[in-house]
Amino acid sequence: MDAMVIVDMQCGLGQGPPVDDLGGVVCRINLLAAAVRRAGGAIIWIRHCGAAGDTFQPGTPGWDFLPDLDRRPGDIVVSKTLNDPFARTCLSETLARLSPNRILVAGWATDFCVDATIRSAVSLGHAVVAVSDANTLADRPHLDAGSVRRHHLWLWRNLIADPPVRCAQTAELIEELASCSRAGSRPG
Repeated sequence: MDAMVIVDMQCGLGQGPPVDDLGGVVCRINLLAAAVRRAGGAIIWIRHCGAAGDTFQPGTPGWDFLPDLDRRPGDIVVSKTLNDPFARTCLSETLARLSPNRILVAGWATDFCVDATIRSAVSLGHAVVAVSDANTLADRPHLDAGSVRRHHLWLWRNLIADPPVRCAQTAELIEELASCSRAGSRPG
């Protein structure tokens, strides 16, 4: 069973510079989440909760999840206040209860909260798959979004981790999940 962790896909991300391929990323997140659910996996939505006056302040429009995301009643929501969704949250306990074979990580922003999620999951011994075409960010002052994403994919592939971080595209993971469901086996 896989757990898909979707990081900070909230309305507030649209209040800064344009986010690279946001519509495509939302579409791929929805497609992969549906495949994970069909295979009996769990979907965990990470929601950033900012301080008073922050774009992601709870109860404000920026705090809401993007309306085009396909969220379901059985999905899990974990609220966080730092880049790392494992810090001072119930995410570790939730994953321990679910006991997934793999954690598939997608969301926003590649270089902040997605990176922190992958690094913490690795340090806790989880098998991690970075969904390479389902994470996004805006251009940074010193690098365009595509360069930042390529750098992080290279970095994640080269982390010293046991097991190593795998980077895979949405279509590849959907096919894997479908093949395993047909064969009655587990992906991984």
